[in-house]
This record gives sequence, C-alpha cells and structure tokens, in this order.
Amino acid sequence: MVWEHAGHAGPVRKRERPGELGFGGDEMSVKHATASVFLFSHCLEGWQLGLIEHPRPRRLLIPGGHVEDDESQAGAAFREVAEDTGLTGARLLEAPAPTLPAGFPHKRVPPPWCITEQHVPADNNLGEPHVHLDHQYVAVTDTAEPAREPAHPFLWYSAELLPELDVPKDTRLLANVLFSCIGDLADEQLDSASILRPFIAAAAP
Repeated sequence: MVWEHAGHAGPVRKRERPGELGFGGDEMSVKHATASVFLFSHCLEGWQLGLIEHPRPRRLLIPGGHVEDDESQAGAAFREVAEDTGLTGARLLEAPAPTLPAGFPHKRVPPPWCITEQHVPADNNLGEPHVHLDHQYVAVTDTAEPAREPAHPFLWYSAELLPELDVPKDTRLLANVLFSCIGDLADEQLDSASILRPFIAAAAP
C-alpha cells in the first residue's frame, strides 16, 4: 500500500494494485490527506458557525483543504482557516484523547475530532476522482471580523439557519451535534465522558 501526499510539488500518489483492498473493503484509489475545521464564534445572538462559499462545488463548506508536505494535519487546519476566512487567532478545541506518559520524547500534535473518507471528483490537485482522508477539527475564535481578505466569500450562520443551508450532509449532522455543546466545549467545562455524550446520543438509531 503506497500512500499519496499532496504538497507544493504536486501529489505523491498511492498507486492502485490489482485486487488490493482498502481498509473499508473497497478497491483502492488515490487518497489525499486533508484537514477541515468547524469554526465557531459567539455573538450577541449566540453561537455561529463559519462557512465559506466554495466556487467548485458551488455550495457552503467549512474551511479546509489539502495537507502540505511541510505541515501536520493540525497545522493545515490553522492555515486553511486563515486562508479561507481571513481570520487569525483561532483556537483548536482538543478532542478527547489519552495523555502521553511523562518524559515522552516526541512533540504531541492535536488530534482531530474525527477522520473520514470522502470520495471526490477531479480537482486542481488531481485530474481524476479520488478520496480525501479528511481530518476534522473544531475551533473557536473571539474575533468574528476577518483581519484580511478571505480566499472565499465567508459568513457566519446560526443553528436556526442550518436546515436551510446548502451544505453537505456530513457537515449538517456534525454541526448539529457541535451546536448543542459548543459553549461548554469552548469554556472547557466538560470532562471526556461528558464531551462524548452528545455524539453518542446522535449515533443512536
């Protein structure tokens, strides 16, 4: 299994081998690491989710993009927020994860809240259908106004507007859960078990 990485010099491809299956049992295809961010800000009316108007799928998306060769997934999340929205100073909220032993010799990288496989059409990184291994983060910002011109049109949306928006299904589902607990997450008022409770409830049939 040979993995690709999309960096400044172009994609390094994971080549398909006849009969080889991916983790999900599907025949292997090219897979690129990406990072995206559910970015929230608090205003007088309450919490709002930041969405960009992306020109290619022509719908509203959370900020995100490909992980470059010289950065981690968390680093890409920070960069994509700054580029896509013009905002600086976003704070990643830590996903529940075990702590490392005292004296652990390597730098810890903030983990994403989830990693999903998203089948996408050809884009400007690869001229054929492929898969994004999307590392999804949650972040908050105290400043709702961009410090510089964003790469895409960018606006804030309340939970009440979410059902009316043209967003992907996965974004809508996760945003609904996050809206229910973002205040406590931002204030760091919940322990790991309490943080997971809204997600467990949303997964119930």
